Amino acid sequence: MTTDARPTDADLARSLAGGFTSAHADVNGTTLHYVTGGSGEPLVLLGGWPQTWWQFHKIMPELARRHRVIAVDLRGMGGSAKPEGGYDKKTMARDVHELIRHLGHDSAHLVGHDIGAMVAYAHAANHPEATRKVALLDVAHPDENIRKFSLLPAAEAGTDWETAPGIYLWWFAFNQVKGLPERLLDGRVDLLNDWLFGYLLKDQSSIDDHSRAVYAAAYGTPDAVRAGNAWYQAFRQDITDFATYERVAAPILGLAGDRNLDYLRETLARHGTHTTVRAVPDSGHYLPEEQPERVTKELTEFFA
Repeated sequence: MTTDARPTDADLARSLAGGFTSAHADVNGTTLHYVTGGSGEPLVLLGGWPQTWWQFHKIMPELARRHRVIAVDLRGMGGSAKPEGGYDKKTMARDVHELIRHLGHDSAHLVGHDIGAMVAYAHAANHPEATRKVALLDVAHPDENIRKFSLLPAAEAGTDWETAPGIYLWWFAFNQVKGLPERLLDGRVDLLNDWLFGYLLKDQSSIDDHSRAVYAAAYGTPDAVRAGNAWYQAFRQDITDFATYERVAAPILGLAGDRNLDYLRETLARHGTHTTVRAVPDSGHYLPEEQPERVTKELTEFFA
């Protein structure tokens, strides 16, 4: 354990059934942290903002019964390096591609949630020979339609799942601002995280105090806030890159919570040639933590 009693990534990995271990690799000019366990076909898990690889901890042990699970902290996330640039999803997909090869695999299945879903799709688009199947959880890769998101809520925005009439993505704009979020959130990122969880979780208890502390610690410095925001600041480049991609031919599974099903079904129909979108009932945005058994079932059947 660390001197301030916060669990390290190694501690967290050891806490999971399945013999998981924590490690780092130098790839594509940066350093990625990852957690591995289990055996079988490689299955890469890519998480999103404002979380880390830990967001998959409820589903990793069961997935490891059939797969070599590789849960990755993206460039800028958690235990990975936070360089000045390279936060477009094409570059981040290259990070993951080189990590897969570093670990001795020619190809892998990928699961992405939130920002990780964008990277997983970019991997399939740019490295089709190394992509087996792809599961995208609640989010798709940015395309031109992301420019249509409104700066104003359609109705009273609300502050939690019960009072919000729909998703008002104000943080997409907030995270575009350079320099200010780092100062505002220094030592206070738990306030933002708790607001986001309150707004996007249907069941507040599904992300417990321990996990919230893990995420707050991961984004608890100005440098970590800067790096996480850089994923959003790269969206314009991501849209430009997307326009050059062919529709992905690898099988794609989309899983969506109660609010994002129509969005994901419509979007993935444009993004892939072989897509299936399934609902995860009684869930908000954070599917692997809110409905881990349902998510595990869907992923197991898809990758089988």
